[in-house]
Parts: sequence; C-alpha cells; structure tokens
Amino acid sequence: MVLRRLKSLAPACALALSSQLLLGATSFSDNFTARVLSAHNRERLALGVPALQWDPELAAAAQDWADHLAATGRFEHAPDDAAEPQGENLWAGTRGYFGPEAMVDAWVREKRYFRPGTFPNNSTTGRVEDVGHYTQLVWRETGRVGCARAASAREDILVCRYSDAGNYRGERPF
Repeated sequence: MVLRRLKSLAPACALALSSQLLLGATSFSDNFTARVLSAHNRERLALGVPALQWDPELAAAAQDWADHLAATGRFEHAPDDAAEPQGENLWAGTRGYFGPEAMVDAWVREKRYFRPGTFPNNSTTGRVEDVGHYTQLVWRETGRVGCARAASAREDILVCRYSDAGNYRGERPF
C-alpha cells in the first residue's frame, strides 16, 4: 500500500523538483516560460496525461495574437487556420496583479464543472464554455504548447496555443 502510494507520487515529486530548477532560470522570459509550462504540466501529470513540450513557434504565434488583443482592446479568439489547426486559451486580468501560475489556474479551476465522457458533453452545467479551457489544457493528444503575454492599459493578457488542437466533438479529453 505504501509502495503503491509512493509510486503514484513519483511524477508529482519529479515535477516539483524540476520546477524549482526551472524557476531559477536567468531571464524574465525564461522564468515566464518555465512557470507557465510547469503550471500546465502539473495538472496533466496529476491526471496521468503526458507532459507538454514548449514550442517556440506556437509561442511566437501566441505573442502576435496577444499583442493584437492588447492593441485593439478586444478579447476574442484568433481566426482558425484550417491548414494547421491550433487550440487556443485566452486569459485577461488586472494588469500586474497575476502571475503565470494564477493565469493558468483560472483554466484549471474549470475542472470543478468537468465530468468524464466525450466532448462536448463534459460539463456538469451543460455549457461547454465552462470546461473548454480545461479540456484543451489536459487534452491527451496535445503535445506542444506556446504561450505569451501582453499588457494593455488596464489588463494583462495571456494567450496559449496548443498543438495538436483539442476539444474535438465525439472524442474523450483523456
């Protein structure tokens, strides 16, 4: 019993130990990258879903869209690219108030409305909007993520792009 419990804690312990090394990165950009990636992978590993890898190209696309949202004052998803579909999560909050972990945690908290099953029937409220960020974050087939933030006059904006995209009708998130 104790051995089984220790084995189940091993992935979480490994993530915790490695995140401390990652958090010691030398630049603000690297620190952001490590923190936002660790926040994603903490939830994925707790579910037994493979960890995401950081993708600089997805991060560059996320930066372009985050800058656009900050400049226009709009808050909307980017137009879909049918040739290369990407998942996308958006977050906005009071400028300078939230760290990367809190931003990602806003999506993770949607799990309180999540129920197992096929997408989009995963919400206890009946509204896919209540779980869609969470299901994208933990989608089993997603292997790469890239995130970026930008600031408007009053808000910080976080955009994360995912590949392979998730939230496909008739499929199970994990």
